[in-house]
Amino acid sequence: MTGGFWGFLGGIGLFLFGMETMTAALRALAGEGLRQWLLRMTSTPLRGVVTGAAITALVQSSTAVTVMTIGFVGVGMMGITQSLGVIYGANIGTTMTGWLIMLAGVKLQLGVVALPTLFIAALMGILGEGPLARAGRMLAALSLMFIGLDLMQASTDGIEKLITPEILPAEGWLGRLALVGIGLVVVTVVQSSSAGLAMALVLLGSGAISFGQAAAILIGLNIGTTLTGLLASLGGGPAMRRAALASLLFNLGTALLVFPFLGMLSPLLHSTAAGHDDPTAFVLFHTAFNLVGAAVFLPLTQPFARVLQWLVPDRPVTLAAALDPQLLSDPGTALDAASQTAKAIAGEIGRALQSALAAKGESTALETLPSRVQPALSALEAWLMQLHLPADQQGPLDRMAALMHMADHLSRLTARMQERDRIEFAARDPRLYRPSRAVAAALARPATADQAARLAARIRGFALRHRRGALLREHAGMIAPSDVFKQTDALRWLDRVAEHVERITFYAAQAGGRNG
Repeated sequence: MTGGFWGFLGGIGLFLFGMETMTAALRALAGEGLRQWLLRMTSTPLRGVVTGAAITALVQSSTAVTVMTIGFVGVGMMGITQSLGVIYGANIGTTMTGWLIMLAGVKLQLGVVALPTLFIAALMGILGEGPLARAGRMLAALSLMFIGLDLMQASTDGIEKLITPEILPAEGWLGRLALVGIGLVVVTVVQSSSAGLAMALVLLGSGAISFGQAAAILIGLNIGTTLTGLLASLGGGPAMRRAALASLLFNLGTALLVFPFLGMLSPLLHSTAAGHDDPTAFVLFHTAFNLVGAAVFLPLTQPFARVLQWLVPDRPVTLAAALDPQLLSDPGTALDAASQTAKAIAGEIGRALQSALAAKGESTALETLPSRVQPALSALEAWLMQLHLPADQQGPLDRMAALMHMADHLSRLTARMQERDRIEFAARDPRLYRPSRAVAAALARPATADQAARLAARIRGFALRHRRGALLREHAGMIAPSDVFKQTDALRWLDRVAEHVERITFYAAQAGGRNG
């Protein structure tokens, strides 16, 4: 009995490790295209449901899909109603894990086949590179999942006296509530609803628990995993906390709808062609649970979004507001947040310069600029240092390099904004006023990379001509030497600022900003 119990625990451990590794490998295989697909195919909540379900089924992680969605919301690329559709769909997509476990692990018992597959997958991971190595890791993880399930099934003989339908709470109202609580405890301990689902399927298949008990435990697993996500989101931004709260309320609301009918669902599901046995009926219940929730919540998406915004109001907006620590788990989303922050800093500098160059010459914005920009720049640099990108994925590495260049130019541009004498001269001088305003506008709008490049080229030619003209006028005695130095210094400042603006817009396009 003791051996069976420890074998069951070992099977859970293998399954957990395999599940986590497979999710990471699938995300790496999908690459940047997965994020672009998610962004393009969620124009409405309904399309968000379909896309969220498909991507979650593909990567086997609703958390990964939710993090990507929150990143898009945080940088303004997706609205809250669209994100809610994705969250509904992600809950549906997680049911694919149950079908995979039930069909391939419980019914077909592929643990024996998984052993030689694990050997081949290990060779692919060790000897291969790039996509082949990632595919090897994915196959190895899948093999470990099936081996873990096989070990759990083989160990049920040793624990069937420890866990029986009679020992667990009965299927009355109070008993079902207690079983929901057991599901909550299980997911809190193993930190994976998929592992809890696998345990329930194995125990159900061995007769250790009944269908009604397994269904009540499943409701607890669904609620428990969202509670864990809510606790993890407390240190994050409003978008992250809204998403975690939306997932919790979705599962709680669906549970309240389904829970009173648990007694009726067993004969109903078993009477279908697909659900003639307990494991199949159980997975069918899991899918139906989330489909019912999506069908109920989808028409209520707009009022649900308003409730979430009321419960989790926006914080005062800062330049680094997009840098939510929870987004670091997804490199692509983290790069999006960094790009958004860098563009926000550039826009802030441009607006401050526009204010200083205005007719009334308001300099307050420039004087207070360091207090607003420097903390954001420090946060951006710290964020980039925390990012860990796959060495064999050139796209994210190029984006990272562009962001580092962009941060460097933003830092030097901020220092240029402290050269007040030159800015004041440019604001008063009739020759420098218009080109200076054009440079400031290119930052504040912002301009495309091509527009900024053309502007920088014009400014460079303008500066060379007017520096030469200023020197000639001084030789002719038309202006004093002190005025020459002021004018040439201001021209040099304008040329350098235009160069920084051109480089910032160029690297913004490389990092995921607007393409010129």
